[in-house]
Amino acid sequence: MKTSEKILSYIQIHKQATGAELSDFLEITDRAVRKQLKSLIENNTLEKIGTPPKVFYRLNTTKTYDSIEFNKETQEILEKNFYNITPTGKELVGVEGFIIWCSERDFDIQKKADEFVGIIKKYKNLKKDNLLDATSKLKKTFDQGADELYYYDFYSVEVFGKTKMGQKLLYAKQSENKKLMKEIVRTIRLDVVNLIKKKSIRAVAYVQPTVPRQVQFMKVLEKELRLDLPIVKINKVISDIRVPQKTLKKLTDRIENANETFVVESNPSFKNVLLIDDAVGSGASINQVAQKIKDKGIAEKVIGFAVTGSLNDFDVISEV
Repeated sequence: MKTSEKILSYIQIHKQATGAELSDFLEITDRAVRKQLKSLIENNTLEKIGTPPKVFYRLNTTKTYDSIEFNKETQEILEKNFYNITPTGKELVGVEGFIIWCSERDFDIQKKADEFVGIIKKYKNLKKDNLLDATSKLKKTFDQGADELYYYDFYSVEVFGKTKMGQKLLYAKQSENKKLMKEIVRTIRLDVVNLIKKKSIRAVAYVQPTVPRQVQFMKVLEKELRLDLPIVKINKVISDIRVPQKTLKKLTDRIENANETFVVESNPSFKNVLLIDDAVGSGASINQVAQKIKDKGIAEKVIGFAVTGSLNDFDVISEV
């Protein structure tokens, strides 16, 4: 019996196994086992679960679905924009991921693809210089604070829920996945740089996270953007009982929370400051911090930027 067949037989009986377990069973080196496992994963016979140092292998039970021919435009839009993370942490990406996603829900694939393309095109038409301008929504909700507000993308849209960027941001933060965080920054960096040039930005500030995590997205964002600008320091004051913004449902509560817990350090004055956040839901944090920057005399004008933002006015996004 071939080594690969012995591996499959062992996993079929034991349901799952580690590389070390297979090495002991087969009485071969770890390197030899890894070579066999790599081949079995590449041909979709096995799948890997977990991340080092805890990695297990099991038979690939993923269903295979018939392919479908899309026109060139649809195929390009699906490849660029479709992204879904399953409840088990698998990434469904592009055309192949879209077909699996539809098939698992018994959707008419072609009909759903047309719907997806229509929604993507509708919101793409709202972009200018590759960004969404949310300034009018800001002004309808708040009478002071940030002067302008831009998103890289909406957090979610109708029918399909979270956008590609919305999904990536959510899971990057919740799983504290630095690789995914860096991927997000690489995606948005050029547009942030262009916004800085267009708005004659002279300093930058970052809204500090309200949820304690070992790996903070905003810290990774600040480091990976590599902006050659002075940084206006924003501090998040921790009270005896921490109340994260995302736990508050009312806009008034979020405004009060932001107003009382964010502190802006003294800085030289700059004409225009860019204030960066990861996600804007109610708009309370970014707007109150912007006003504090102005009250300190640090900026004449504060331009807000968020990786993602709410679609319908300023919804409360409680996930991120």
